[in-house]
Amino acid sequence: MPNGSLEKWVHPEANEQGQTRALSLIHRLDILIDVASALDYLHHHGPEPIVHCDVKPSNVLLDHDMVAHVGDFGLARFLNSSPVEASQRSSSTSMIFKGSIGYVAPEYGVANKVSVEGDVYSYGILLLETLTGKRPTGASFMDGLSLPRYVEMALPERVSEIIDPNLHLEEGEAANGHIRGTDYIRDKAVECVSLSLRIGIGCAKESPQERMQMQDVISELTAIRNGWIHH
Repeated sequence: MPNGSLEKWVHPEANEQGQTRALSLIHRLDILIDVASALDYLHHHGPEPIVHCDVKPSNVLLDHDMVAHVGDFGLARFLNSSPVEASQRSSSTSMIFKGSIGYVAPEYGVANKVSVEGDVYSYGILLLETLTGKRPTGASFMDGLSLPRYVEMALPERVSEIIDPNLHLEEGEAANGHIRGTDYIRDKAVECVSLSLRIGIGCAKESPQERMQMQDVISELTAIRNGWIHH
């Protein structure tokens, strides 16, 4: 893919001129909606339900138009396997199935049964990372502090402190043609990020039953995106 992976954009390295490439808020929301749409298709709308099992920024690839595609199906599983197929697969994969540290759902550590909810958890972590620029395996996440907990503690008053510093906020005209001040745009952007982070927390709940449905994620993120476009 010509624009590489989401990983490279969320954690950019300076080029030879000392410049880093940065993703705007609208780009990040578009990418998050693209990934949610891909997962919703895999889980509910394909020929057979598929669990990806390794959702993370390095497996989200961006094409020429910055449209996101979910790649790397090396750990993917079909959900509706027969018991015999499932036992054959698990006998060869149970010891090696790990997912990626920081993104794998907590229940995967105690049972080798993959689920749609496991992908939802991984997506929630990806969303939080995309908007804060913090990896879930960072040195600051020790002694029981996780990325979802870190974000939850900052909501709503301290959201501006945890937004990715590389996230540049577009300035421009509002839908009615009036130029908006920088403070207004900043406040609106922080509000959009805050609402989006709540979705990430809703996806990354400890209990699989409490996690959001991917179709709800798509509709809520789309509403946030549209609200930002027409600010």
